[in-house]
Amino acid sequence: MPAHSQTSKSYEIAVLIPCLNEGLTIHKVVTDFKTVLPDAKIFVYDNGSTDGTAETARESGAIVRTEPYMGKGNVVRRMFADIEADVYVLVDGDDTYTAADAPKMIDMLIAERLDMVNASRTAENKNVFPPGHERGNRILGALVGIIFGRQFGDLLSGFRVFSRRFVKSFPSLSSGFEIETELCVHALELRMKVAELESLYKTRPEGSSSKLSTYRDGLKVLKLIFLLIKEERPFQFFSMISLILAIVSITMGLPIIFEYIETGLVPRFPTAILCSALMILSFISFYAGLILDSITKTRREVKTLYYLQLPIFQTHD
Repeated sequence: MPAHSQTSKSYEIAVLIPCLNEGLTIHKVVTDFKTVLPDAKIFVYDNGSTDGTAETARESGAIVRTEPYMGKGNVVRRMFADIEADVYVLVDGDDTYTAADAPKMIDMLIAERLDMVNASRTAENKNVFPPGHERGNRILGALVGIIFGRQFGDLLSGFRVFSRRFVKSFPSLSSGFEIETELCVHALELRMKVAELESLYKTRPEGSSSKLSTYRDGLKVLKLIFLLIKEERPFQFFSMISLILAIVSITMGLPIIFEYIETGLVPRFPTAILCSALMILSFISFYAGLILDSITKTRREVKTLYYLQLPIFQTHD
């Protein structure tokens, strides 16, 4: 396949590269994408770099802008709001992703009228990923699959291609590296057409360091997943709380009930009050879940209607 096929030449393509201190790698990333996507506009959004990332990107031919709010999620939110295009390529600026796969991903997006193509990383060697990263990725991906109905092969990939309809309907909540999980959940919630394509993941160049912390960022992703469960699956979330409260109430209350049946007395009156309060809270939580579930369905319908009003591509529908 040629580097830039005829399928995508009539579409306006924007390559979005969020950056923080990627001065060692950004020149190669920009030039690689300019080579395989010569008609695309390359945008580098600098997030407070102190190593000359912005200057190097500008000299390499990228359009450079800045985002003062720290965190990849904030940068992606700004990019999606500011930039108009038909097709959006989102990639990290650390030169670990294979730019040559971008045309294939774009052609797949256009030909199959998809909303997202996710680059599922295949490691160049066993030392590419930080310790625990692969295992955490699989666990978090499986958790998202159980809750939202589909599992991505690589939940945390930083290389994706989007339709305009996806980008302009995406209500970002996260500020950091949790953004990848939120992108996947957005696609699942609106039942968008998505696909994955295997892509070689390379070792970071010598002297370049990752901004990721396996455990710290993993906990942030896990926190986001639970937040999304509460927001998008409130009945399941609050029903689980209701069940836990009910079990605790019954476990603590049964001995008091048996003692009352035998003696006609309630000697542990504070415990009895606590059990009653826990059962009341259990019922409140259950009905809160019912009410919030109805609200969430209405909100999802509004989001879906807005999504459907947008053309999948800006000028070719």
